[in-house]
Amino acid sequence: MRVLLDTHLLLWAAGMSRRLPAEARVLIVDPANEVYFSSASVWEIAIKRGLDRADFRVDPDRLLHALPEMGLIELPITARHAAEVVRLPPIHKDPFDRILVAQSRCEPMILLTNDAVVAEYWDGVRLIA
Repeated sequence: MRVLLDTHLLLWAAGMSRRLPAEARVLIVDPANEVYFSSASVWEIAIKRGLDRADFRVDPDRLLHALPEMGLIELPITARHAAEVVRLPPIHKDPFDRILVAQSRCEPMILLTNDAVVAEYWDGVRLIA
C-alpha cells in the first residue's frame, strides 16, 4: 500500500511521540507499505516554526535528514497536484491540507490523517485517531 502522512502524523512519527496512534505506527513500519511525506509538510513546518508555533518546534533541516533514514520517501508537489486543488470541495480552508488531499488523489495513495474534517474529502483519506 502507498501511504502519505499528513503533517502532524509525520511530526509524531519522526519524534517517536506517544501521540502517534498505534494504527499509524503499524502502517509506517510495515515493510510492505511505501510511506511518503509531502514537500508541502516540510514547507508547513518551516512556516509555522518561523511563526514560533509551539507544536512546530522541530528544525526542518534535521527533519529532512531523519526522514529518509526512517525509510520515508519524499513526494514533491507537482503542477498536476496543484491543479487538482480546484476540484476539491470547500470542506477545509487550510492550503497545506488541501494540497495533501490533492496529492493523494493524483498519485493515488492513502492519506493518513488525524483530522476528521480532512477525512471528509474522499475515501482515499483514512482517519487515524
